[in-house]
Amino acid sequence: MNIQINSLHFKADKKLELFISNKIEKLVKKYPDIIGADVLLKLDNTDDPMNKITEIKLIIRGNDLFASKQSKTFEEASDNAIDALKKQLEKYKTKLTK
Repeated sequence: MNIQINSLHFKADKKLELFISNKIEKLVKKYPDIIGADVLLKLDNTDDPMNKITEIKLIIRGNDLFASKQSKTFEEASDNAIDALKKQLEKYKTKLTK
């Protein structure tokens, strides 16, 4: 399982990277079809406090799933993106069983 975390125009601290990695590892335990994950953290260029964006692409066999969420903190944006990916994974899983 390969998790790549990239941050655009800033340096993400280890605590944030560990938080995101742990969340994705929990997803992998529940859905073993996941091959890897690409995470992009970026700051929106606005004065709005909701300027943190997390984009996550899950690499699975035959298909890739993508979620992008914006929030006040990267942790909250990551949680929201992972929740969206869980829903997508459920749909993907039910489609495979049919």
